[in-house]
Amino acid sequence: MIVLTALPFPAAAQSINAARFAILQAEDRRAATAADLATLRAGVRSGDPQTARVAVRALGRLERPVLIPDILPALTSRYSEVRTDAAHAVAQAAAGSRRGATGGPGAAAILARLVDAIEDEDDSDVRGALAESIGRLTYAGAETVADAQDALVDLARSETAVLDRLGVAKGFEALVRVNKGMTLTGPAIDLLKQLAGLEAPPAAESNDAPPRAPLPTAKPDPLRDTRVRRLAVEALSTAGVLDEAGIELAQGDVDPQVRRLATRAAARAHFQPALMRGLQDGSPMVRLEGIRGLPDAAGRDACPLALGSTADDDIHVVLQAVDQLSLCAEVPTAVTFLAESAADRTALGDPRGWHRSAHALVSLAAASPEKATPLVAGFVESPNPFVRVYAARAAERLKDGAMLERLATDTDDNVVEAAVEGLVKVSGRAATARFTAALQRRGYQAIRAAARALELAEPSPETIGALNAALDHLIEEGHDNSADARSAIIATLEKLGAPVKPRSAKAVAASALNLDDLRRLASPRARITMRGLGVIDVALLTWEAPATVLQFARLADRGYYNGLTIHRVVPNFVLQGGSPAANEYVGHPDYMRDEVGLWPHVRGALGISTRGRDTGDAQFFIDLVDNPRLDHEYTVFAQIITGAEVADRVLEGDVIESIQILAGR
Repeated sequence: MIVLTALPFPAAAQSINAARFAILQAEDRRAATAADLATLRAGVRSGDPQTARVAVRALGRLERPVLIPDILPALTSRYSEVRTDAAHAVAQAAAGSRRGATGGPGAAAILARLVDAIEDEDDSDVRGALAESIGRLTYAGAETVADAQDALVDLARSETAVLDRLGVAKGFEALVRVNKGMTLTGPAIDLLKQLAGLEAPPAAESNDAPPRAPLPTAKPDPLRDTRVRRLAVEALSTAGVLDEAGIELAQGDVDPQVRRLATRAAARAHFQPALMRGLQDGSPMVRLEGIRGLPDAAGRDACPLALGSTADDDIHVVLQAVDQLSLCAEVPTAVTFLAESAADRTALGDPRGWHRSAHALVSLAAASPEKATPLVAGFVESPNPFVRVYAARAAERLKDGAMLERLATDTDDNVVEAAVEGLVKVSGRAATARFTAALQRRGYQAIRAAARALELAEPSPETIGALNAALDHLIEEGHDNSADARSAIIATLEKLGAPVKPRSAKAVAASALNLDDLRRLASPRARITMRGLGVIDVALLTWEAPATVLQFARLADRGYYNGLTIHRVVPNFVLQGGSPAANEYVGHPDYMRDEVGLWPHVRGALGISTRGRDTGDAQFFIDLVDNPRLDHEYTVFAQIITGAEVADRVLEGDVIESIQILAGR
């Protein structure tokens, strides 16, 4: 992991002056006025490089393509750090077009400017940023996509610095992900194989072929070169050009994340021998990827292999294997294992011991309904609401409408949500009364599920009246984070043909930025104590996300997070927590704005969970692996310094004992 104490933090992180603070405030208001835009534009022209950086970054974060001409001049700033931020800001502003924003130069014109900037650039960090931004653009045609690939290949062949290679790898990973269905050129494939360590630099060309410079060899940096290989393998896999030989080579990499990506690619391509290697890997993250790929790649061997993996020494691998056994109805030993595991309720009362039995029950409901049916009631009686949620999922698979009706009146809104979603599939319109009653719950997740379920209902005064009453209540309450529930109600009213009368909602307030607090939080750490597991220490990235760090620190100082749970655990992706209701739809009442920046979603990064732009409700997630597809989409506000192994052991329902803000570095 990155050793943050060795990284040079910007000087501005130690001193946020009045000019920079004015820019942060203008950004916080999302530059809603001409005066705010003037503040940002003036900041870009500042002679102080840190002030210019803050302003350039703010313009990009607005995601308005029409502002790209205001950012482009910063690509020629005399300060390399400003040029780096400008490169990213151009791509961030252009991303607004994917969200419906109009205006500004097209991708081909932006590409030309970025290529020109690379040719004139003597700083490898800036060149890397320009390369990544080339990959982040959405191109209109195959010819422009090919031009983008040529630019990245040319940069890799002409420069030797590791930051150039990293930027090129980032660029290609983004390019194939953003421009879905594109075709990689031959030179691009060759380059990516070299970057991934899957192919030696090409030999000298024949006399009949045009000369082509090989990828320069340079002493690799142990950290950055590893990320280069991960990104290159990811790009090759996404593009569908990672063949069996390449997968086998990547599975021999010293880095488990490279091996994980190779094993995932093996599953997609149905390469069973490579998948078997993944199942035998020494790293749990690789074995878990192998288990996930069994149904696609292992054929009739999938069930015995999954059953064998239930004895793994890593609980996440075990649970993934138990989940896969739901497909094994024709394998008696698998059904017997599930039945015995689900019947063993001795650990259901253990906050960290219920998972195996609960997962087994849900899988058994699919594999052998007759064996699962008599077991569900025991789970419904559990005092643990997480267990009762799994009971609702099992009841859905069993098509047990009566049990779902019972669970739809549970004291916990997460159980109600799961039961309502099950009733939609099992009972449909016949459960209209239960859906209508659920509109009166307090939890937004339950209200949302009920409103969506009522799309099936016959229009009636009772149903429409209940929907309107729930909507009025949410609007009167005035919480930003009830937006999903409100949207679901409005959509259902429209579906039922009911008029939706205009209602005034509370305006989203700007963050309470405070200059003194920002200075105090110039370079702090936070300590996350997980009950019964240990401590995770993180560095708070105030320079990257000042408003986010400020809100997180304020809530932590108030004890907001103490006693809340990690309600979502997706191994080889993220874990998420910080909801007072242990649900993604219930968080802090007031939304936070996004502060997408330069810090990548690498393993151990902490991000803010959102459901659309500027909808952060103080729930956070931790990246368990590198997740480049989240880069520039979700705010990163912290990075784990120590305790990544604690995060790896977190299970659904684990409790955040406390979060403390530690002053100083």
